[in-house]
Amino acid sequence: MALYHVRMDVKIPDDLDPDRRTEIVTREKEYSQFLQRHGTWRHMWRIVGQYSNISVFDVESAEELHEILWNLPLFPYMQLEILPLTRHSSAVADDTGRRIVESAPH
Repeated sequence: MALYHVRMDVKIPDDLDPDRRTEIVTREKEYSQFLQRHGTWRHMWRIVGQYSNISVFDVESAEELHEILWNLPLFPYMQLEILPLTRHSSAVADDTGRRIVESAPH
């Protein structure tokens, strides 16, 4: 398992046919929700005021993430920033986001 932070900035051309835009955005939503339901696209957060998001992917490898991103219908209109993640030694939550319960330090 490998976690990746991916920032996606979408820039659809203004002159793209409106029907084509609707079709691409619909397919993008279906594909992203499929990946979310299967635990691959673990988190998706909108960046306020922008057509952008911050997402966390849970994949086996960089190659798997590459395939997923290349298959996004909006990929041709995206600028991506990808950062590999690892658990911080001072984190108080496990990889699922659940807090780790332990006794107070002495």
